[in-house]
Amino acid sequence: MAPNDTTAPHEGRHHGDRPVRSKGAAKRARRKLTSDDVTVVEESLLKRAVAAAALGNAMEWFDFGVFAYLATTIGQVFFPSDNPAASTISAFATFTAAFLVRPIGGAFFGPLGDRIGRQKVLALTMILMAAGTFAIGLLPGFTQIGIWAAVLLLLARLLQGFSTGGEYGGAATFIAEFAPDRRRGFMGSWLEFGTLAGYALGASLVTGLQFWLPESEMLSWGWRIPFLVAGPLGLIGLYLRLKLEETPAFQKQQEAAAEREQQKTPVLRLFAEHWRSLLVCIGLVLVFNVTDYMLLSYMPTYLEQNLGGNATTGLLLIVIVMIIMMVVITFGGRLSDRFGRRPVLFAGCIGFFVFSWPAVKLLQAGTGWSVFAGLLILGVLLVTFTSTMPSTLPALFPTIIRYGALAIAFNVSVSLFGGTTPLATEALVAAAKGAGVPWALDIPAFYLMAAAVIGFVAVLFTKETAATPLMGSGPTVTSEEEAAAIIEEYNDPSSEFAQSDWAKEFSTSEIPIVSGDGPAPDRAPTGS
Repeated sequence: MAPNDTTAPHEGRHHGDRPVRSKGAAKRARRKLTSDDVTVVEESLLKRAVAAAALGNAMEWFDFGVFAYLATTIGQVFFPSDNPAASTISAFATFTAAFLVRPIGGAFFGPLGDRIGRQKVLALTMILMAAGTFAIGLLPGFTQIGIWAAVLLLLARLLQGFSTGGEYGGAATFIAEFAPDRRRGFMGSWLEFGTLAGYALGASLVTGLQFWLPESEMLSWGWRIPFLVAGPLGLIGLYLRLKLEETPAFQKQQEAAAEREQQKTPVLRLFAEHWRSLLVCIGLVLVFNVTDYMLLSYMPTYLEQNLGGNATTGLLLIVIVMIIMMVVITFGGRLSDRFGRRPVLFAGCIGFFVFSWPAVKLLQAGTGWSVFAGLLILGVLLVTFTSTMPSTLPALFPTIIRYGALAIAFNVSVSLFGGTTPLATEALVAAAKGAGVPWALDIPAFYLMAAAVIGFVAVLFTKETAATPLMGSGPTVTSEEEAAAIIEEYNDPSSEFAQSDWAKEFSTSEIPIVSGDGPAPDRAPTGS
């Protein structure tokens, strides 16, 4: 805009070098939604973006998951002891150590993703994770170099944890910003489909090795194979992520000069303006990850170490449950699009509180069908979170700080509560058994029930965001016809969309105005 442009009589302050209406004037005039405010994403591009992000995520979590499935073996290789429980707890302590650096990784990669782009950072986290996992497969054991084996294992796990700190928040942000508003739950559920696929691949590989190899060979060299597979998988994942395009929301944000200025202090904005969303995010992630790591990471060890089950059988049942979860997870995403995120999340919290103890009792019964039924109950309940969280969590924050805010809050919660679940649960069970507590084996159920209560409170404070644009972005659709329909719906004050929190905020936001002979201004940022 030219410096000598005139302004309308009701101008207030300036938006950069552009005059804008005062807040009072903005509230008196309901802002119009135009085609320029709506992002149209091609269906083919949307599918490629979601598929590549989900596949990359699968490879990341294959790398991260195999450590948990080999915890007993790793304990014997790196922490030999006459007490099997002590070796396992030492292995889980190393597993947990990776979570201690995840907030550091989130604080590094998250703001970096808000500054240089989601795609570049996701490619970087991919290669770092693969390098850390591949390195574990090359490490000598305790019998070769003594305590230094454990030290090197810890360093490799810390590299894994650091890279993972930028993974989930970035992948969830990436898919959420590409997805059309009314299908964000469905599209987001594919992210956790990828997570389950990675876990299932890792567990299947470990199960096959345990079935085919004698224990002596498994301890000697067989345990290395899943970690060495991470090398080629990492290269495939890197290729997929380098082929991704940047999200439309991030591209639009980069084009806004005012938002580029705000990027200088994203962390300050995060804590100053969005602390409530941070707390809600931490609570949601707590119930999501405690339940996730209890089932997918700890249960194989619980079945083997505490219930005397066969390790191979336990892993095989977990794999079957994960495959069933993969089948139904996208239906959960569709349910959240149709009925809302909050009803699905409430159902999950209530379900875990009511059914965790019966499910654990089924596990303790010890028969093949009862164990499978107990695991399946926990798996179906977990789907309410895995199908819905990828679309719920990114919607808590505006575009300008979405990656950083989600990465920091997510990883703080995972580090304090989720990632510690296997270690804390096993330690509590072992201590309770040692003290002769009769309900020692029920501790996993009580742990899940406590997480469900915290999750229920967090959902109470979560705003419903299904079928509405992300904060700080305009509507996203997949066709011009949808764009016209969403504009028409917005222009009808009685419609559900026009009455949503996003529409109310958009309709009263300040509007840049110029003189009649001046050029059309850029759009002001929508949302907050």
